[in-house]
Amino acid sequence: MNPAPAAPADFQSPLAARVLHRDGMVLVLDKPAGLPVHPGPKGGETLHDHLNGLRFGLPRAPELAHRLDKDTSGCLVLGRHAKALALLNKLFATGQVDKIYVALTKGAPEADEGRIDQPLAKRSPHRGWWMQAVPKGSPGALDSITDWRVLHRGAGLSVLALSPVTGRTHQLRAHVSHLGFPILGDAIYGGASRLPGGPMLHLHARRIVLPVAKNGPKLDVSAPLPAHMVETLQALGLDADEIGAKADAAFS
Repeated sequence: MNPAPAAPADFQSPLAARVLHRDGMVLVLDKPAGLPVHPGPKGGETLHDHLNGLRFGLPRAPELAHRLDKDTSGCLVLGRHAKALALLNKLFATGQVDKIYVALTKGAPEADEGRIDQPLAKRSPHRGWWMQAVPKGSPGALDSITDWRVLHRGAGLSVLALSPVTGRTHQLRAHVSHLGFPILGDAIYGGASRLPGGPMLHLHARRIVLPVAKNGPKLDVSAPLPAHMVETLQALGLDADEIGAKADAAFS
């Protein structure tokens, strides 16, 4: 990635108000739904435009340690300097980071919990990173594993806590769709409308746990559910804070 563009030393991004954790090494940001993390061919605002405004006094802008889809909200980790970024990249690459997502899906599994062990591959070399479930051993197949727990069933929907064991692009969205319960508002894997005013993607990176300290407690951060998911939960008679707490504890 190219360095973030220069900005005045006292410039602060409006996303600074969404920082959930800040120390000398790490920022954890509550990324809003609809904000891409990388510049794309269509242009428009991205997280990249805000990095210099998230320096908080350091000489360099922070950099992404992983990514979230444009329409996924929640915990996003940034390294504040090169040494921190190298450590974070290693933690993510070696599967040492615990991640919990909350999703509202159309339909509900019969079981209360389970594991999806289903390889994924790019749907087409010409369609970016859209993924599909494929048999083991297929060309381009990537081993992909997701654990899930049902937090609620009702009104033709379910609330799931999802924990990706692997970290493939679109893994959670492709996996639950393959299971038969696509995420509400998913235009790629769930047939949702792409027109303005349609339902937003109901997928949120709720919690992230990082072993960044050699001899100290793990960094453990949770992001509140976004307004569009809170509204849907309230329509189901559910409390968003209670759902978040259940998700936090789902894989303990």
